[in-house]
Amino acid sequence: MAIIRPFCGVRPSAEYAENIAALPYDVYNREEAVEEVKGKPYSFLRIDRAEVEMDMGIDTYDKKVYQHARDKFDEFVEKGYFIQDDKPCLYLYELEMNGRKQLGIVTCTSVDDYLNNNIKKHELTREAKEQDRINHVDYLDANTGPIFLTYRAEQEINTLMDKYVNDNTPIYDFTADDEISHRVWVVEDDKLIEQLVLHFKNIDSLYIADGHHRAASAVKVAMKRRKANPDYNGTEEFNFFLSVVFPDNQLHIMDYNRVVKDLNNYKVSELINEIEKNFVVEEIGSEPYKPTDKLEFGMFVEGKWYKLTAKDQLKSIDDPVSSLDVSILYDYLLQPILDIGDPRIDKRIDFVGGIRGLKELERRAQSDMKIAFSMYPTKIEELMNIADASKLMPPKSTWFEPKLRSGLFIHKLS
Repeated sequence: MAIIRPFCGVRPSAEYAENIAALPYDVYNREEAVEEVKGKPYSFLRIDRAEVEMDMGIDTYDKKVYQHARDKFDEFVEKGYFIQDDKPCLYLYELEMNGRKQLGIVTCTSVDDYLNNNIKKHELTREAKEQDRINHVDYLDANTGPIFLTYRAEQEINTLMDKYVNDNTPIYDFTADDEISHRVWVVEDDKLIEQLVLHFKNIDSLYIADGHHRAASAVKVAMKRRKANPDYNGTEEFNFFLSVVFPDNQLHIMDYNRVVKDLNNYKVSELINEIEKNFVVEEIGSEPYKPTDKLEFGMFVEGKWYKLTAKDQLKSIDDPVSSLDVSILYDYLLQPILDIGDPRIDKRIDFVGGIRGLKELERRAQSDMKIAFSMYPTKIEELMNIADASKLMPPKSTWFEPKLRSGLFIHKLS
């Protein structure tokens, strides 16, 4: 059973929504964030990454940064850039990219569902990243970045959402600089809210698609609040966190590609001889190769593209993690041949989201790196099967597009 709950959302006034909406805080490093907010006085990054308004000598994780974030948030509220709905609502959020649409429900999900694994995870988190968002949530007394969740699609839920958006006018409707369109509807109708809540009680599990650190941080803040309020009854706002829940059949996962700094002292001919023990290697030439099926890989080295196809002995692997393309590449090429260690910390490997295109792989392999690998995208079913098995995916296995915007929905904890 999955719990979703309406909430009194804090959200931009309609005239400010397009200018407030920003990509998630962790898309940028500090220097990029500083550049991004130039000429954008309403950008939510000024709250999400408040250090952009402070001296570069101040540490990103200094408490002054979080206090400035709270002050900036209060300023946006006082000036009317943000408003709060008077009654608990659900919200429908549609993103459109290249003609593809995905429509989800903005809601609050349950801390207990997370703790009981009804909200399933597939990724490890890092303490430093968790602590940053714990501080941010604590100081603002609010969840400001929605957790991107998915579920196995139910037609009845899709029908209810589709009917509502067809019959009603969105409160926000804009196209961002990256040509992603964003539309939002406020659902105040108590009957529809009740129907959606009841339908989700028949959903066995929710799955974190993106936002593991935000989810873990929100839960840890909730546990702090529970400890500070031992008489809590479970209905308090801090027992729930901000989420957007999309049906799995509308999501789009792009390739998440790899680049490596050197050839581990191999010549290209020697490298190919080693690779041929487990892969069929076909020279493609100068034209970029984008894999068209599972267990196919592109390799770009010294100006040439190659197609790698896993041999039969690798196709018989049936473990949900070991059979992933990202695992096959690591277990039978990156680790044994190129000597890549833990990909979370090995500085000889880097990861390039598919949104950047294959030309970016070529650029990297001819500048700061030496060799690049193009991947076939992980499927959403693979992610869910791994989470169902209580296993973890390798790092950088999925790249979801389009990205949710921050600043359009805020959930106050008290």
